[in-house]
Amino acid sequence: MRLAPSPTGYFHVGTARTALFNWILAKQDPEGVFILRVEDTDPERNREEWVQAIYAAMAWLGLDYTGPFRQSENAPAHAAALEALVAAGALYYCDCTPAEVEARKGARATPGYDGYCRDRGLARNERTALRFRTPDEGTIVVPDLVRGEVVFSLSAIDDFVVARSTGEALYALANVVDDRDDAITHVVRGEEHLANAPKQMMLWSALNAATGLEVSLPVFAHLPLLVNEQRKKLSKRRDPVALEMYRDQGYLVAAVLNYLALLGWSPRGDDEIVEMDTIVEQFRLEDVSHSPAFFDVKKLTAFNGTYIRALSPEAFAALCRPWVDPGEVAWRPAGYRPAWGVEDFDPDLFARLVPLIQERVARLDEVPVMVDFFFGEPAHDEAAFAKAITSDPAAPGVLAAALEAYGALGDFGAEALHAATLALGEARGLSLRKAQAPIRCAVTGRLVGPPLFESLALLGRERTLARLRAALEHAA
Repeated sequence: MRLAPSPTGYFHVGTARTALFNWILAKQDPEGVFILRVEDTDPERNREEWVQAIYAAMAWLGLDYTGPFRQSENAPAHAAALEALVAAGALYYCDCTPAEVEARKGARATPGYDGYCRDRGLARNERTALRFRTPDEGTIVVPDLVRGEVVFSLSAIDDFVVARSTGEALYALANVVDDRDDAITHVVRGEEHLANAPKQMMLWSALNAATGLEVSLPVFAHLPLLVNEQRKKLSKRRDPVALEMYRDQGYLVAAVLNYLALLGWSPRGDDEIVEMDTIVEQFRLEDVSHSPAFFDVKKLTAFNGTYIRALSPEAFAALCRPWVDPGEVAWRPAGYRPAWGVEDFDPDLFARLVPLIQERVARLDEVPVMVDFFFGEPAHDEAAFAKAITSDPAAPGVLAAALEAYGALGDFGAEALHAATLALGEARGLSLRKAQAPIRCAVTGRLVGPPLFESLALLGRERTLARLRAALEHAA
């Protein structure tokens, strides 16, 4: 198996799905090998930072592999293959510019290049690219484990370019040479590559003949397209497709892998949240649907919430560190740092907060706004403050009563705070929900958050009363 991404941008969730399926298949075979090969032979589009992004994404996914290898390192083998194919007559030199090719198209129904240079006998020079001599008639059948037998008409495939005028091999040939050298037996990739399969099959056969080395074709499996809620192909410009984004938002890798496995495939039974061992045991390429798979961010988020709630409190607290601990951590989301300082953060207090927040978040990046008022003064949401305090004539009285009642409590615990708030609300004809809204806003800065009375107890009497006084002054 192999994953062969090009370093031209963010690591796509579709690439992650492809990596997972290849990794699973390699795990199923005692002799299975999963290779990571970075196809970095396009200097105009490739960037080293994207190469490193591929490595980082694979490390986060935790999918072990052989490598990494770089396609550029195999350039001598690409050059040897070109030489053999030229000698065998499978390739020919062409000096046509794109404008010339376009000008000759006219009303021709046949797409692409018209074979103008096939019999001109050109030699290599600084202007000549190499084209593959595609048969004019007939069909080529791509046997595919997902889509069945896919038939392509050869008349619809032009004499495609396999090497630039510089002599550098392009994707179609380099990919085939590398697959042969790496002894790839299964090519499992996205459906968008299906159109490349007949070209690669023809090149494979031509290399067998040109080199005298008979290498068996790999098994092909083209995975279904990933689409958005409008059932359009996921777009880097339009849709949230960068795997790094999900990592930085605090999705758990186990949840992401579980969800990716379901994009075109289903485990047995009704349960969708399943262990990776079960997925590896049950997965079969033949069971993958060829219909487009809806990449549903809402469903992925729901999965993530389920995985978060299943964590032990200690594991959850450890995973939250990049989002809440301003000190040294091994990794932190790009561009993010907690709003409070090292001296303000209390890891023991955060550990006591875990039971209040773990059930209420679906992503780890939701944690900071749940706890920020513990580690610094709250930044009041002005809209919430106006709704709960300044525009409510009963709010100042509630805050004043809470100051008096909370200050007189002998036990500043959650139950006592609950009882005191219930009593002061009843005295004013207010439900508990109405009574606690201005108190929550005054103390936490927001109208939503962790359970109020448990939060006040952990915050402590002194800080709670100080914030109630400050809110009363602000509302005056």
